[in-house]
Amino acid sequence: MSLAKSQRPSKALAFPLVEQRWGSDRPHRWLWGSCELLRAFTRRRGHAQHSRAWMRLRTAGAMHPLQRVFRAQRLSAPLTSMCWVLLRTFRAHNSTSCPDPEGKSSEGVQKDFSSRLATGPTFQHFLRSASVPQEKPSSPEVEDPPPYLSGDELLGRQRKVYLETYGCQMNVNDTEIAWSILQKSGYLRTSNLQEADVILLVTCSIREKAEQTIWNRLHQLKVLKAKRPRSRVPLRIGILGCMAERLKGEILNREKMVDLLAGPDAYRDLPRLLAVVESGQQAANVLLSLDETYADIMPVQTSPSATSAFVSIMRGCDNMCSYCIVPFTRGRERSRPVASILDEVRKLSEQGLKEVTLLGQNVNSFRDNSEVQFSSTGSANLSRGFTTNYKPKQGGLRFSHLLDQVSRIDPEMRIRFTSPHPKDFPDEVLQLIRERHNICKQIHLPAQSGSSRVLEAMRRGYSREAYVALVHHIREAIPGVGLSSDFITGFCGETEDDHLQTVSLLREVQYNTGFLFAYSMRQKTRAYHRLKDDVPEEVKLRRLEELITVFREEASKVNATSVGCTQLVLVEGFSKRSTTDLCGRNDANLKVIFPDAEVEDITDPGLKVRAQPGDYVLVKVSCLDFPCSVHLTEARNTTSLLSGSL
Repeated sequence: MSLAKSQRPSKALAFPLVEQRWGSDRPHRWLWGSCELLRAFTRRRGHAQHSRAWMRLRTAGAMHPLQRVFRAQRLSAPLTSMCWVLLRTFRAHNSTSCPDPEGKSSEGVQKDFSSRLATGPTFQHFLRSASVPQEKPSSPEVEDPPPYLSGDELLGRQRKVYLETYGCQMNVNDTEIAWSILQKSGYLRTSNLQEADVILLVTCSIREKAEQTIWNRLHQLKVLKAKRPRSRVPLRIGILGCMAERLKGEILNREKMVDLLAGPDAYRDLPRLLAVVESGQQAANVLLSLDETYADIMPVQTSPSATSAFVSIMRGCDNMCSYCIVPFTRGRERSRPVASILDEVRKLSEQGLKEVTLLGQNVNSFRDNSEVQFSSTGSANLSRGFTTNYKPKQGGLRFSHLLDQVSRIDPEMRIRFTSPHPKDFPDEVLQLIRERHNICKQIHLPAQSGSSRVLEAMRRGYSREAYVALVHHIREAIPGVGLSSDFITGFCGETEDDHLQTVSLLREVQYNTGFLFAYSMRQKTRAYHRLKDDVPEEVKLRRLEELITVFREEASKVNATSVGCTQLVLVEGFSKRSTTDLCGRNDANLKVIFPDAEVEDITDPGLKVRAQPGDYVLVKVSCLDFPCSVHLTEARNTTSLLSGSL
């Protein structure tokens, strides 16, 4: 059955009229008519990409309930809530009012269905549902469970969760987000692996070595799962984050002991996935989102004694560097509303934290376009000599605005940010860092290579000359600034001359901190499809060792200038080297070791106190040291250690 164009209902048509037009002899005709209204709505609201979705819903009456759910989930927000209501209502009516195949339904059943239909939702109800923003309620009660699960089944029922984090700071923040969601659903957290009912690994996929670490860990957990006593509930194991997103079904097929997968944009779905797993099935949600930022979820700090916290301000990346897997595992760039970020920072300040790090894959390309009035602002100002791989984006509140607002919340709270891209350092950002005493005078400036030819192959959007000019400009704008960087050695086609140019850049810039990597090709990236990984592994490792040696030589020179100076240090806790020493970090993010001795309280002269985590102390630096451990295939933070006295 189909309707002529002139017969289709208008946007103002109420649902009781559907029964008059199509009759009420079969409940799924009500669904059919509802889908016609949905189709009309999508056309009028400009959702052209969803205009075909109604065809899938029209056949829902012939599907298994679980199939209907999966079909409905293909719709993206704002129509998802409409589809759920349609399917749930149909399912309820179908279970009680559907006539038998012979069409021998009683008149009483028809009248009952008609009466319920007449008092059902109107089309305005669906319009209101579609206008709800992406933020979801944080209440532990499940308002709209999927049709195949009850609200009780989505609750954790005091089961214990063990979370293990691998990779970058974003994964640390993701762990806190995932735990916040599970905690509200009734789960408990444990630090004891043996007593866990659910083990979740938050994974990294940036290099092959990172993934191999997870595979090895799964083999260990397989033994633990096999030894689980039958008297206890079955042990469930899940893979979260980038590795789940990149490998998807390969993990489930290769390791049958893995019960669930959740990509970086699917943490809200964890209660449902765990409920499905409890029925003995594997479950996965690796859909990437264009708008998910978890803006309404307050991450739960994992360490009650922590002095600092990570605050995610954006997710995803649009730079599409040829070597990088991030756009394929974390999706496109989208930024949190400024208001939600400021609210989270205020709460952290009220909790007594003394340092926050603003996080994002490309943190300084932040662009809040959540409000209509923000769209009238200008385009981004790039660093001089830098370009983008995408069309410049117009409108939105930019990173300089956010940094300004965050730094005003608590003058005694340090502000850091990572990881930025060199192209997004306009003068207004540099001026703000210089003027605000609580914005740390330390900038991470990933170079990746010192060769313009290799930088072009990497699609970094700048040359060596433009990068060096930016370094000089930053040091002129922010005297005494500390610089750190990332470098990849052995990229596709890198020659010995290219490598020597990277060595010379390390000597020229003299970074305080460096993160050095041997190149690891990743599937899906541009390099995987268009370039050849032609640098032998032994050559990569030799070049990496040479970069490490040169970096240490130059970093020791620049960090030696701190010896004899008095620096402000935020105390983090006891040193791992000695229980008689404390450790903390200075403004340049260098670790400082100093004695645990009584010091004078600056607010009350004459009063002697011992420094506690979260206190600021003045430390006179007396010597310089380096960590001596070396691992050539992993990311390495070769930060200097400064020793000093109070």
